Amino acid sequence: MSTARTIRKIGKSGTTPLWLAEGEPPRRSPLKRNARADVCVVGGGIAGLTTAYLLARERRSVILVDAGPIAAGETSRTTAHLSNAMDAGYFSIEQTHGAEGARLAAESHSAAIDRIETIVAEEGIDCDFDRVDGFLFNPPGEAVRDLDRELTAARRAGLAEVERLPEVPGPLASGDCLRFPRQAQFHPLRYLSALADAFERLGGRIHTGSKASAVEGGAPARVRLSSRVSVTADTVVVATNVPIHTRVAVHAKQAAYRTYALAFAIPEGAVPPALYWDTLDPYHYLRTARDDGEPVLVVGGEDHKTGQEESPADCFGRLEAWAHERFRDLGPLKYRWSGQVVETVDGLAYIGRSPSSDGDTVLLATGDCGMGMTHGTIAGILLTDRIQGRENPWAGLYDPARKTLRATPELVRENVNAAARYAGFLTPGEVDDTTKIPPGSGAILRRGAHKLAVYRAPDGKLVERSAVCPHLGCLVAWNALEHSWDCPCHGSRFDATGKRVLNGPAGVGLGDPS
Repeated sequence: MSTARTIRKIGKSGTTPLWLAEGEPPRRSPLKRNARADVCVVGGGIAGLTTAYLLARERRSVILVDAGPIAAGETSRTTAHLSNAMDAGYFSIEQTHGAEGARLAAESHSAAIDRIETIVAEEGIDCDFDRVDGFLFNPPGEAVRDLDRELTAARRAGLAEVERLPEVPGPLASGDCLRFPRQAQFHPLRYLSALADAFERLGGRIHTGSKASAVEGGAPARVRLSSRVSVTADTVVVATNVPIHTRVAVHAKQAAYRTYALAFAIPEGAVPPALYWDTLDPYHYLRTARDDGEPVLVVGGEDHKTGQEESPADCFGRLEAWAHERFRDLGPLKYRWSGQVVETVDGLAYIGRSPSSDGDTVLLATGDCGMGMTHGTIAGILLTDRIQGRENPWAGLYDPARKTLRATPELVRENVNAAARYAGFLTPGEVDDTTKIPPGSGAILRRGAHKLAVYRAPDGKLVERSAVCPHLGCLVAWNALEHSWDCPCHGSRFDATGKRVLNGPAGVGLGDPS
């Protein structure tokens, strides 16, 4: 795709991930009649597809269902770093989970990268998989994380080859840095499209356009679809980014953040292929990639709590300014997109038995913590071992029911933040009359005791819905960048009309206006 064509696409559509330049994510036929399998996987992102594929390799019958196309959710909006350099930092992981927990975290994320590399080789997947160095760097002149402390913690966790350097090799202006060898990067949609094909060759079944409306534990477990058919299975794996079958149990221990990414054209060889992260808060991250054979630099960051940023478009402006301050050879901006990151209170994903289920028939994977590609692959390995009756040394570390006492202050902060969002019921609306809402925009309107989410379509037609999120009753906020209604409590997102769910945990759209 040419630069000119891509820039026109930015101007027309707002946000388009680099990975979708080659076409839309693949679809399969919807499930049209009741079905039975050993395992039903709900969710066709990296966690769900990896789990399904690994189980099929062990001759389990597996049906995977997804409301949308394959990998069309948050997996399509990743920047696809494959890293064992923990997003929270090894010093923090060690403080929270202990030295053994930090060692197991390093081991599991390293194993996830190795497993992806093995699958790419065995299945012959063309997805630009490449082993690269990773650099955690201090921006010049900034108050930043203690790199010596992080270096010592990483080595205690078993990453003996991590080393400190005076600066990042290449054109990036930086202070001191840590080099993490044997990281990796790839094209996530090429990988997952090929993984889906490999899963089906092994006898697995994929049904897209098949939205799960309820998950029931028991013997057998059951996944009910909105189309009124169902899948019964010995085990159900819920791998939907955030669980769709629980209301409070897991959601109170994690929070949703929006994150932003830009892809710039760069001259060949201008930036050495590598992964880069700075130590700011919010931090920034970079990698190289290819677009139609041409090099691009992917720059991400400027994260904020979902539904709690008045002008999301400004995040792109800050990110672009940050990139231009550090690279002289940036070419035209080719792509921009945003995604949703789910942060747990203790820096690690929740993978294992669902706390809300009876027995051991409903499992889940959630809480990517900004490391969705490796956490999703860990989920596939860990859940396959569990279903196959094998012990796995990582099971306790990722157990969704774990109680990490040192994470309690963060848990309190996140729940206080969520609770504060309910104060919006007491305030006036953002507008007092629908005539003040321009075409292609939305706003909250108070009508008597009720608050409405009002959207004016480009043709002037008004769409009014309840502004109350159906998950736990928080008030949604208009996202002018993505033209969506976002819940600031637990991250549910809805399209401009309020009728379609873009992100869970809400299972249905906004209600009718009262």
